[in-house]
Amino acid sequence: MTRQDLVRLAHAHGIGDTYTNWCGEPQSLTDSALQGLLAALGVELATAQPPEVAAVTPGHIAAPAADALRCHVPAELVAGAKWWGVTAQLYSLRSSGDWGLGDFSTLRELVRHAAGAGAAFIGLNPLHALFPADPAHVSPYSPSSRHYLSVAMIDVARVVGYATHAEVQTLVASASFQTELAHLRALRYADAAGVMGLKLPVLRLLHAAFRREHLAQGSALGNAFLQYVREEGEPLQLHATFDALQTCMRTLDPTHWGWDSWPMEYRDARGAAVREFARQNAVDVEFYAWLQWVAQAQLAEAQQLARNLGMPVGVYGDYAVGVNPGGAETWADAATYCLGAGIGAPPDSLALLGQDWGIPPQSPEVLAATAGASFRALIRNNLRYFGALRIDHVMALFRQWWVPRGYKATEGGYVHYPLELLLDVLAEESCSRQCLIVGEDLGTVPEAIRVTLPARAVHSYKVALFERVEGDAFRSPCDYQAGALAVLSTHDLPTLRGWWEAEDIDLRDRLRLYPSDAVRDALRWDRGVDKWRFLEALRAEGIAPASPVDGAGPFTPELNAALHRFLGRTRSALAAVQVEDLAMEVDPVNVPGTDREHPNWCRRLLPEVGELFTAAEPVAVIEAMAMGRREAAARG
Repeated sequence: MTRQDLVRLAHAHGIGDTYTNWCGEPQSLTDSALQGLLAALGVELATAQPPEVAAVTPGHIAAPAADALRCHVPAELVAGAKWWGVTAQLYSLRSSGDWGLGDFSTLRELVRHAAGAGAAFIGLNPLHALFPADPAHVSPYSPSSRHYLSVAMIDVARVVGYATHAEVQTLVASASFQTELAHLRALRYADAAGVMGLKLPVLRLLHAAFRREHLAQGSALGNAFLQYVREEGEPLQLHATFDALQTCMRTLDPTHWGWDSWPMEYRDARGAAVREFARQNAVDVEFYAWLQWVAQAQLAEAQQLARNLGMPVGVYGDYAVGVNPGGAETWADAATYCLGAGIGAPPDSLALLGQDWGIPPQSPEVLAATAGASFRALIRNNLRYFGALRIDHVMALFRQWWVPRGYKATEGGYVHYPLELLLDVLAEESCSRQCLIVGEDLGTVPEAIRVTLPARAVHSYKVALFERVEGDAFRSPCDYQAGALAVLSTHDLPTLRGWWEAEDIDLRDRLRLYPSDAVRDALRWDRGVDKWRFLEALRAEGIAPASPVDGAGPFTPELNAALHRFLGRTRSALAAVQVEDLAMEVDPVNVPGTDREHPNWCRRLLPEVGELFTAAEPVAVIEAMAMGRREAAARG
């Protein structure tokens, strides 16, 4: 097949043969890359016939139609309200009753304090279902399934029957249990496996009691659970079966991790072997379905509390860009996923070799042929919990950087998606649930996307550290996009204190993530300049602290408050403070580009939730944010 034929065939399947790199230079994909991408899409190269007429170059975006069904935006925001909220990694929060991870009751406590301080929302890390059989796998952005919830967040003490179950009370009161519980609560970095080692045995006892006292007796609670199971139907059955199967497989052989390592007969989610397993292990399957029912009820209680306390949004969730290839979602919906490729990113200034996240992409051709059915189900299942939803890497609705299996990340390419179809689905579901949508549009964003998303009322995501104008000065608050959520930093960036004190540079140096000392030293120099630039931005607003005057001093509470007043003044409809920055935390949540080199997704805060809203220094930050929001509203 000639290069011209190969390009025509690639275009016919939505694959671009060129892209613009981070330096603004055009890059061409190799023939090998095009062939790998076509194969990942399921195209048989030996028999495929390229179209005689060249297809339209993938990536073209038509102007949004005047009648396109827009995402929901609360009337108050349309009228110019300026809301603020708090963002948190739920597992990282501490409360007096947690078992070593922040849980749904910790969330309720956060809601009470934040609502009392005037916050409109609580933004959370993805709460997607992880792997009960392997709780050490903790990344919220590599979940088992986005349809269901992480059962690690269940507050066991609030589960029905806990307080009156004699065996449970004896177990929890035992010296060995209490010693382990105290150890887990005191850890700086959460031990999720240890926490689940305490929770799951207690939950199994409570489930057994629920079967005796409610299912067998036909109580109202028992009937409510059965109704939930009926309404969820096959998706819940398959998810619960996956969790039971994975537990069984790992008990037999710890190397059986994801479903693609299971015996062949269990890889077909709807096959005879799986149906027989579910029949023979019905109680175990029911247990995992019951855990989802409990988790959903506890999360719903937190959202209802938020609304009862006057929060106009309440809990706002995060929808991850993809899932783990060995998890329940790909197992139950294998036909939608292209398992011969991983989503990633092309080379950029931070990752010169590109990135392959190992997350299998959904097939754009299957999505188009089914009117986006699987995407609709995912969005609908996520919107039911929240008042707002953040779409991680929202450009994935337009195009995704695919890396064929066995290829380097630099040998990938962009595969394009039916953007208008997916935005139609997103808008319809958003309006149906009255749920605001935020699209995380960081990184390389095509200009057309910057037009299309606002036209669909998808709020942008503006990180102050990246918001620059000509000459690299920081953008003035009054020049921020109105339809946006503004933040100072994110879970993938250093905390404010870590950034100011360049601890992130020191950490990456200790982890040997720099190609040379010269690169590290250049970053240190640039950081010093950026700190001076931020102080200049604060001075321009008349809110700079008395010290430091040149960026060389330490990160002080006064500087922290000034930065958040600056953030509050932004023109953006929404603004959020990270709990890490309320606590003046140094250590990051996540260090991109690391796995086992650094304990990502498990660092816990030192203060308890209540202290974040009562201690003088974080209260000053909250008051500064609230003042900035009032000033932004007055500016109009």
